[in-house]
Amino acid sequence: MKITIKNLQKKIPIYPLRIKRTILKVLSSEKAKNFGEITVCFLNDSAIKKLNKKYLGKDDPTDVLAFDLSIDPQRSCSLADIFISTDTAIKNAGIFKTSPAKESELYVVHGILHLLGYDDRTIKQKQLMHKREAKYVNT
Repeated sequence: MKITIKNLQKKIPIYPLRIKRTILKVLSSEKAKNFGEITVCFLNDSAIKKLNKKYLGKDDPTDVLAFDLSIDPQRSCSLADIFISTDTAIKNAGIFKTSPAKESELYVVHGILHLLGYDDRTIKQKQLMHKREAKYVNT
């Protein structure tokens, strides 16, 4: 498996080794197979807002976007991109009394869980997603 970390922002430090370990921990624990390549890109609110508008039709910044780019649906996410807003991580770190690095790690886990098929549209789905996130971020 290839994991690429791209840092396109300058507001918070990014720790690629830590991020890669977190991704591998989630994939291993969730018994995910057939992941080939994941790119995680850290950017600002302006850049993620453009992506959110272009691909999801939402004209607002967001914390994380995850895209399964696999051509063959039978191969379960052989290629994926995750985009994370560090501006949002900084803002939410203040709200939730955590650090921007911890918020960013949470967004990485959230993106991976989406790629694995977890959703957060209903209250029940959100509860399950939060439970899974806590397992990986707080260990």
